[in-house]
Amino acid sequence: MDYRVIKEGELFMLSELNGDIGRDNEQGHGLYAQDTRFLSRFELEVDGAKPMLLSSAGDKSYVASFRLIKEVKDEGAIEVTRDRFIYNGRLYERIAFTNYFPREIAFDASVSFDADFQDMFLVRKYRTGDVGKMEGVVVQDQEMTFRYLGADQVIRQTRISWDAESGQVYTGGTVTFPLSLKIQETWSVTFQIVPMADKLLPTGKPLRFDEGLQRLEQSYEAWYADNTRIASDSPVFNELYRRGVQDLRMLTTDIGYGDTTVAGLPWFAVPFGRDSLITSLFMLPINPRHAVGTLRTLAAYQGEKVDPWRDEQPGKIMHEIRFGELVTTQQSPFSPYYGTIDSTPLFLVLIGEYYRWTGDLSLVQELRPNIMRALDYIDASMRSGSGFMAYKQEADKGFPNQGWKDSANSIMHENGAYADSPIALAEVQGYVYQAKHSLAPLFELMGEPETARRLAAEAEELQARFESAYWMEDEQCYAIALDKDLRQVRSVSSNPGHLLMSGMPEASRAKAQAVRMMKPDMFNGYGIRTMSTQSTGYYPMSYHNGSVWPHDNAMILLGLGKLGLKQEAEQVISGLLDASVHFEYQRLPELFCGHDAGLGHPVPYPTTCSPQAWAAGTSIVFLQAMLGLYPDALRREIALSPFLVQGMNQLEATHIAIGGGHLSVRVTRNADGSTFSVEILENTTGYTVVE
Repeated sequence: MDYRVIKEGELFMLSELNGDIGRDNEQGHGLYAQDTRFLSRFELEVDGAKPMLLSSAGDKSYVASFRLIKEVKDEGAIEVTRDRFIYNGRLYERIAFTNYFPREIAFDASVSFDADFQDMFLVRKYRTGDVGKMEGVVVQDQEMTFRYLGADQVIRQTRISWDAESGQVYTGGTVTFPLSLKIQETWSVTFQIVPMADKLLPTGKPLRFDEGLQRLEQSYEAWYADNTRIASDSPVFNELYRRGVQDLRMLTTDIGYGDTTVAGLPWFAVPFGRDSLITSLFMLPINPRHAVGTLRTLAAYQGEKVDPWRDEQPGKIMHEIRFGELVTTQQSPFSPYYGTIDSTPLFLVLIGEYYRWTGDLSLVQELRPNIMRALDYIDASMRSGSGFMAYKQEADKGFPNQGWKDSANSIMHENGAYADSPIALAEVQGYVYQAKHSLAPLFELMGEPETARRLAAEAEELQARFESAYWMEDEQCYAIALDKDLRQVRSVSSNPGHLLMSGMPEASRAKAQAVRMMKPDMFNGYGIRTMSTQSTGYYPMSYHNGSVWPHDNAMILLGLGKLGLKQEAEQVISGLLDASVHFEYQRLPELFCGHDAGLGHPVPYPTTCSPQAWAAGTSIVFLQAMLGLYPDALRREIALSPFLVQGMNQLEATHIAIGGGHLSVRVTRNADGSTFSVEILENTTGYTVVE
């Protein structure tokens, strides 16, 4: 990565590798909250010049550290360290200067600030619009405050304070510290930067740097302790899992309805429908309770009316929600925006899977009104889509494609022509089937047998229609979609792989679909491509037409695991593990290019987000697939059918929350190399383990 980014709560900080936010930078660097840039400049100079970068570290996810030097050749140097984190709505940064000249040295250390309060859409040049105006800078003792009055009449402020009394504030937001350091003497200053708006205020009192960092680290330790813990003899898997769980903690936020994950950094630091739901689905094996906040958040913003401006319809689950000035002044439809076809069935899928893991019917009962509205929306969409759930863009500033592949060119016929909407994606039909199939017995438990029977019947009817309409006999796989004329969009893609999770495909076709995805034109050695190399639209550096997405592979892997297709599952896991070691801090990115693994390394996608929530969650799916772990609260059983990838001979997973307690297991490869022994270390779930 050519940037450093940290996040905590609603705030995230994006900077250059040296820690700076340069004046008028084109990369969008800044301190952000509520889709607003509260700090647009943060530059360090020593005697009017930028120190040279020595090292830049972000291995802890939530702390960024920089080591710099201002050197006079053959004479000595001033070494500078910068350490930053975010806690309780404040950015803390400690800057330390050490004299490595063989004599006492005098110099000026300067830090320059600015705040433009730009909406993120303006920063990224995705939108234009009418905005507010700066109201100036207020300077007080060891403090300066930038103030902005938005077009929405909201006052936004950035307060910057420091703990050194020697600072001199100059016009334009520069603080200069005249320093004189003895040989190897160190002097430091700590800045606290606080974004403020009507609904954005710091929580708690300001803390000393070390105290704030300690409390932040304690919150991470509590997070680890509350989740499933793993140990294996594969350092690569151990590190990928640790990295993923750490990143998921960083990407957690609460906008008023409980913890949920944002989509990713730097530009998607808000709750999404699809992203947050899929991430919560992936996180079930480490702690099913993480799903609760996501479900409640999305239920709170469920569509209530027909509003083409936002692609809103009653019962629909949102695509994403934004909070910036363009949104609050109705110049952008993201308040929230509803242009997604898959969030609504995935909302129901997650409810069903949550019950399978927990047996918690109370949450299902709490969300019953939302479930019914979501089902009504799905049924209305299916009626208008000739029996399939289909989408068509309504909002002028929305998305033309509204599945997870939402780029304009992602749904393409084999002749290269774009499919005309309404478009009925294959995987979405699978989500609908899975939702209705899994909810049916829950309505039975809630004393609504007629609803249960109706949902079960509708699921079976959809299955029959789907098999007839989507199967491509010549390709031995399903089409990615049907277009407005119900013609198959015959490009071979990864989308139908998600069907395996749903349980909808007929058994022999499910196996054929799995086999098709592992052929060389789809599997590049590191993962399953989004599109076959034999398809007209294939391009290895395309966002959706030939790249490899870890989360896409993980969705497929959930299905491979359910079907017991261990060989294919092992191939996917091993490929992504091999890919992971080539990325910084072994962090799987949002996506990488589809070039063949014969190159010896994955080719990075130029503008990928990292960390990305559902990419972070893929290692958890690896764990679930290797354990063959599928709880079923209805039967009070836990299916367990493990395997280990090559190079791993032992895997231990403890504190897996299932039912009313926890499961802990150890899997060991036997001497023959191909069979495995399972030891149940703990089972307080109340469920029977079925191997």
